[in-house]
Amino acid sequence: MLRGAAERKVKSMGKLLVGIDLGTTALKIAVFDTAGKMQGSATLEYELYTPKPYFVESDPAVYMDAIEKGFEKLAGKGIDLMEVVAIGFSCQSETMFFVDENCKPLRNSISWMDNRAVEQSERLTAKYGDELCYEHTGQVSWGANWPMTKALWVKENEPEVFAKTKKILLIEDFIIWHLTGRYVADCAMLTSTLYWDITTKKYWQPMLDELGMTEDNFPEILEPGEVVGTVLPEMAQKLGISPAAKVCTGAMDNAIGAVGVGACRPGMFSESIGSTLAVCVPTDKIVYDPNRQMPVHYYPIKDTYMMHTFTSGGICLRWFRDNFCQYEMTCADMTGDDSYDLLTKQAMQTPPGAEGLSFLPHLSGSLAPDINPHATGVFMGITMVHKKGHFIRAIMESLGYLVRRNMDALADMGLEVDEIRAFGGGSKSPAWNQIKADILQKTICVTNSKEAACLGAAILAGYAVGIFDSIESACDSMIEVVARYEPDPAKRAIYDRGYEIYKRMQTDCAGLFEMVNGQ
Repeated sequence: MLRGAAERKVKSMGKLLVGIDLGTTALKIAVFDTAGKMQGSATLEYELYTPKPYFVESDPAVYMDAIEKGFEKLAGKGIDLMEVVAIGFSCQSETMFFVDENCKPLRNSISWMDNRAVEQSERLTAKYGDELCYEHTGQVSWGANWPMTKALWVKENEPEVFAKTKKILLIEDFIIWHLTGRYVADCAMLTSTLYWDITTKKYWQPMLDELGMTEDNFPEILEPGEVVGTVLPEMAQKLGISPAAKVCTGAMDNAIGAVGVGACRPGMFSESIGSTLAVCVPTDKIVYDPNRQMPVHYYPIKDTYMMHTFTSGGICLRWFRDNFCQYEMTCADMTGDDSYDLLTKQAMQTPPGAEGLSFLPHLSGSLAPDINPHATGVFMGITMVHKKGHFIRAIMESLGYLVRRNMDALADMGLEVDEIRAFGGGSKSPAWNQIKADILQKTICVTNSKEAACLGAAILAGYAVGIFDSIESACDSMIEVVARYEPDPAKRAIYDRGYEIYKRMQTDCAGLFEMVNGQ
C-alpha cells in the first residue's frame, strides 16, 4: 500500500513487474503492480538428481521450461502480460552451468547443495589458506560447495567437458542469456563463487589462473538491479509479453527475499526457511568476523554488504515428508489440505523439546558458522516413546537452533538482534514461527509480503527501469509487519537445554561424520 509520494515516487501505476524466483526445487513467478500488490503467481516444481552421495545435479532444460509454463499459467489467470515492463530475478546461489559457444549445456547443472569437491577444497586450503580466501572473497573457507572448487572438480574429472567449456555461468546468467542473448552476472550472485573478489568487484585473477581461464570465460559483471536489455522478440512471443519489456539483474534469493520483507537497512535481521535456511544482516561496509565464522556477501543494494549464512533447511522437512509421510500426502491430495499442515498438526501435539529427540539438519553438509562438508543429518535420543510427530517437531526445532547458532556468531561480532523478519515457506506456519520465537527468545515478525523473494526481485526490476527512486523507499511504502510472534519465557529453559544438546551434537559427531564418509 502507498503511504504518500514523499516516501516513493511512482512514475506509472498501470505497469506490471515480474519477479522470478528460481529456487532449489521449484520456480515461483509472480506479477506485481507498482504499489506492490500481487496480481497473480504460479509455482512449478522440478527434480534434483543425486547420482552419488554428495552429488546434486539438475537438468538445465527444466529452468527455462518452468519459466515458459509459468508465464502460460499467469496468462491463463487473466493477467495482461503485455503490461509487463520489467523482469527481475531471485536465484538459488552457486548452482552452475558449463556451456559451449552457443550457451548449450555440456553436462547437468551442479547444484549449490553439491559437495563433491572436497579434494579440491582441501588443496586450495593448503595452497592459499582460509585467511586469504576470507580477505578477497568474504567466504570463510574454500568450501566444497562453492563454484570455484566444483569448477576445478570438472576440470580434473571431466576434462572433455572442461575443454569445450566457453563460459561458466550461474543460474541467473544462464536464464538472462536465453531471454536477452547477453552474458551478464551480478555482484550479489558472484559473491560466493570464490573466483570473484569482493574488495575489487572483479574476477579474482589467482582463481582464473587455477582454472586456466580468463575473464572471457565468465559473464560481464553488473550491479544488482540494473537493466540488461529488452527481451528477445522470439522469446517475448513465446512468453506472451511485450518485446519492449526489460530484463534486469536480480540477486541471490536469500538476500533479495530480505529486500522483499523490508530488511534493507544495516542491522536489520531476516531469516528464511525454504529449501535452504538463511540469515541476512545488511551492513554499509565490509565487516570481517575476527573469528572467521560469518561470511561477508554483497547485498542487492549497490555498495552494501551483508553477513549471511545458509545451509539446507526446509528441504529436511520435505525429505521427511516425501520419504515417510505418504499417508499425509495422500490425505492432502484427497482433501485439498496442505500436506505440511498435516505434519505440523502432529508436531504441535508433541511437547516442546520433542521429549528428548534432537536432530542435526545437515543433509548436504553444514556451512558457516560450523563448516563441515562431511556433516550429515542425525537423530539423537530415540526411544520407544517417540512417534512421527516427535520426529517432525525435532526437525522444526533444529532449524530454530541453527538460526540461534548464527545469532550467537553475529553477537560475537557486536551485531545484536532485537527483531527478526521471517519469510519463506517456514514463515507461513504460525506454529513454526512460535517455535522459533521461543527458541530464540526474540520477536519473530511476518510482513504482508506475498512471495517475498519474487517481490524483492520485482522491486529491484522496478528500480532498474526508473519506476522507484530507491529500493529502500519502495520497501517502506510497500511492506508492513502484519504478525508478531512473541517468545514464551516459560519455554526458555527447555530450549536452552535443547540448544546445548544441538551444539554438542555438532561438535561431538565431527569425527563420526568423517568415519561415515570413509575419510
